[in-house]
Formats: sequence, structure tokens, C-alpha cells
Amino acid sequence: MSATDLPKRSMRTPLGRVRNLGAAHSGTSDFWRQRITAVAMTLLMIPALVIVMILLGRNQVGAAQILSSLPVAVILLLFIFACAWHMKIGMQVVIEDYVHNEKLKLVSIMLNNFFAIAVALASTYAILKLSSGV
Repeated sequence: MSATDLPKRSMRTPLGRVRNLGAAHSGTSDFWRQRITAVAMTLLMIPALVIVMILLGRNQVGAAQILSSLPVAVILLLFIFACAWHMKIGMQVVIEDYVHNEKLKLVSIMLNNFFAIAVALASTYAILKLSSGV
């Protein structure tokens, strides 16, 4: 019996072979996006904390004066976008891994996306409103 006569061995489960399901090939991009947002949040955390500490005890006029600086507003906006995106990706991975009902999974992912967008938009609106002084 030669090596070509032996049946091919597979690491896949019998059910996986029957359904012809394999790797979705999308996990790597989520992995790297989550790592990139984590690095961005780490780099932006110190300036964001300094800005928040400067804002402590200020009234709205004082906060608007500090936030009206373009670098301050940009740092806070970048931090918010990185946090919202990181949160969205992390929750999506949890939902995909632990919710097994396909309809519930779809609804949960949609709600997760809407929530992340709502948090980012509300935070952006607050910063822009405060920085414009209106």
C-alpha cells in the first residue's frame, strides 16, 4: 500500500466536512483592528486624562474655553472614536462567539453597531457643542 492509497487525514470534524464549513477568514482583520484601536487608545489616554483633569471644577464657560482649542478637541474626538470602534469590535466578537441563535445574533450585532454609533455621535456632538461655545 503506497502513501497515495491512504485516505487523506483532515483536522476538520465530520460535521464540518459534511457542511463544508471552514474558517470564515474574517477574524484576523477584527483582531488587528482591535489591536490598532487599543494602541490608539493607549497613546491618547494620557492627553485625554490631562484634559479631563484640567476641566475638573470648571464651569461651562471655562470648559468651552479649554475645549475651543483645536488640539484639545481633536485629541478628545480621536479618543472617543477609538474607544467606540474598539467597543464595537469587542462586543461583536463576544456576540459571534456566544450567541448561537442566528436571528438573535443578527439583531444583537445590529444593536451593537447602532449603540456604538450613537455613543460616538453623542460624544462628538457634546465636544463640538462645548468647543463652539454655543
